[in-house]
Amino acid sequence: MEHQKNKTESLEPKVTGIGGIFFFSDNPKDTKDWYAKNLGFEISEWGTSSFESRNILKPDEVESLQWSPFQRGDEYFSPSKKDFMINYRVQNIEGLLTQLKENGVTILDDIVTYDYGKFVHIMDAEGNKLELWEPA
Repeated sequence: MEHQKNKTESLEPKVTGIGGIFFFSDNPKDTKDWYAKNLGFEISEWGTSSFESRNILKPDEVESLQWSPFQRGDEYFSPSKKDFMINYRVQNIEGLLTQLKENGVTILDDIVTYDYGKFVHIMDAEGNKLELWEPA
C-alpha cells in the first residue's frame, strides 16, 4: 500500500477529465425515459447512464462518465443555485485540495472515500458547485 501512496503523491495534482454531468429536471423519470427512447441511453438501476472510454495515455484503463438528471431543488447541488453540477476526474486529490486551499478556493466538505474512489466538493468563482473525484 505504501508504494501506491507514493505513486499517487508523485502525480501532479490536476483534473484529468470529466467524470459526470448532473442537472436538474422537473421530472427526472420522464427525462431518463426520453433519453432512453430517443437517444438510446441505457439507464442503470441507480438511475444514471454511464459512458465508457479508454484513456488514450493508458489504453488498458477504462474510464466512465456518469450522466444523471436530479429532481429540481435537490439539495445535492447546494449551496450552488445553478441547474447543473460537473464531476471532474482528478489525480492526487489530496495534493489538489492543498493547492485549492492555498488559492483561497471554497472547500465544502472533507474528502470521502468509497470503494470506487475519493470525492470532495468545491465552489468555483461563478458559484458552481463542483465535484472532484479520484477513481480508486
